[in-house]
Amino acid sequence: MERATFLLLICLMVGTISMVKGEDPYFFFTWNVTYGTLSPAGVPQQVILINNEFPGPNINSTSNNNIVINVFNNLDEPLLFNWAGIQQRKNCWQDGMPGTNCPIQPGTNWTYHFQVKDQIGSYFYYPSLGMHRAAGGIGGLRVNSRLLIPVPYADPEDDYTVLIGDWYTKSHTALAKLLDSGRSLGRPQAVLVNGQNAKGDGSDKPLFTMKPGKTYKYRICNVGLKSSLNFRIQGHPMKLVELEGSHTVQNSYDSLDVHLGQCFGVLVTANKEPKDYYMVASSRFVKTVLTGKGIIRYTNGKGPASPELPEAPVGWAWSLNQFRSFRWNLTASAARPNPQGSYHYGQINITRTVKLINSVSRDGGKLRYALNGVSHVDAETPLKLAEYYGVADKVFKYDTIQDMPQSVGTSVTMQPNVLNFAHRTFIEVIFENHEKSVQSYNLNGYSFFYVAIEPGTWTPEKRTTYNLLDAVSRHTVQVFPKSWAAIMLTFDNVGVWNLRSEIAENRYLGQQLYISVLTPERSLRDEYSLPDTTLLCGIVKDLPKPEPYH
Repeated sequence: MERATFLLLICLMVGTISMVKGEDPYFFFTWNVTYGTLSPAGVPQQVILINNEFPGPNINSTSNNNIVINVFNNLDEPLLFNWAGIQQRKNCWQDGMPGTNCPIQPGTNWTYHFQVKDQIGSYFYYPSLGMHRAAGGIGGLRVNSRLLIPVPYADPEDDYTVLIGDWYTKSHTALAKLLDSGRSLGRPQAVLVNGQNAKGDGSDKPLFTMKPGKTYKYRICNVGLKSSLNFRIQGHPMKLVELEGSHTVQNSYDSLDVHLGQCFGVLVTANKEPKDYYMVASSRFVKTVLTGKGIIRYTNGKGPASPELPEAPVGWAWSLNQFRSFRWNLTASAARPNPQGSYHYGQINITRTVKLINSVSRDGGKLRYALNGVSHVDAETPLKLAEYYGVADKVFKYDTIQDMPQSVGTSVTMQPNVLNFAHRTFIEVIFENHEKSVQSYNLNGYSFFYVAIEPGTWTPEKRTTYNLLDAVSRHTVQVFPKSWAAIMLTFDNVGVWNLRSEIAENRYLGQQLYISVLTPERSLRDEYSLPDTTLLCGIVKDLPKPEPYH
């Protein structure tokens, strides 16, 4: 009897230790967000700093890690951060969008707590309110594979984050005033590479160094406001290995078109003459091309980078063909041991089709952008909080736009734009771009299969052109002028999620909407309860807190 009791105690002790050790690691950060004065494009201007860094600090994590960030807002206006591409499984409370979160007020702090659950890949974070992104506060966010999960390439010598983006020399407040007055932002003044642009006068310090013969991973993200960019490295081809959290078929490219909000992971081998080389990012699809440069230096290399920059491609047909070359690596494992190709998305029946047509309006002389004729405006009460507290009908209406509009006019309705989807339904979304410029969209909370992009307008017969085998799973989609694009996904992540234009002007002036995914049961199986630390505002501020989920 004593022996049995002893063995039982040993089992309980081992079980307790396993439970403690079994929890995924936590990483804690404290961010002091302030204004500063810098000259990233040669003109002194106000920027947003995180711990006095511009760009902000990189977050280096591994699948399933818990990230805890205590944000101190020392700006003179409210602040939120979004973690672009991080799916926040069952946890839109941490998404950091005005439709889900009340802002962190000036002089206060609030702590984000989220898990990079079942994800790997290259991402970035940014301040999501107003035009803050035009001032900085942006940084890289990488999610590495767990040690037990095989990666389809050898470990690189080092891992570098490259943030490219266009830049305005006006302050973010001046840009917001322009948009509020009904005007456009116009053209940006520069392109930056990690917050700077190499001068080429011999004074430039290298952004990165490479040892001869070694291979490095570069994570390239377009964090800009308006421009698609082409990225290349003098004399060095890039092997694409990852795209927004998916392992890809490993093709090599001399240059890559990186549209707004997109991130690519590439391998670069230092097998050239040891000296300096330029990384180059230049604007695409515009008459006046802006170019940003950064230095890569070989260890013990001698000699400056050549002033002759590699040329960028011309026209969007080239970009379309490059997109068609991107393929999902069906045999590689991402965040889980099973191969990516074990998920057969092409065999799932479509539950609902939604077509989104972007449009622009100048009603009353003021510029607005819309999806299916509705130009989104943020409510005083975040949409998710209104749902959770049972007062959604006092804040917004669901499904005010048609699923399949034949066309949209130039008039728009200004109101919250919220689509409701049933939990676990498989949805087809069509984006039609009737404008003359490239559009880029981002969906929070999900990745989707980008199955087609073609010139013209979409019809059901176009489904015969879909890639139903190895389309890349990702969270951004570009739509070329006078063209359409199709994505497919299962809405299995309960919450309220933002779908937006990544063009800052378009988003600010209404080209976005929110997707609400609800279940009849208030269950922890599907969604976490409202955290006790959640900031409250609007009409829910003084309401009694609903019962937590079980």
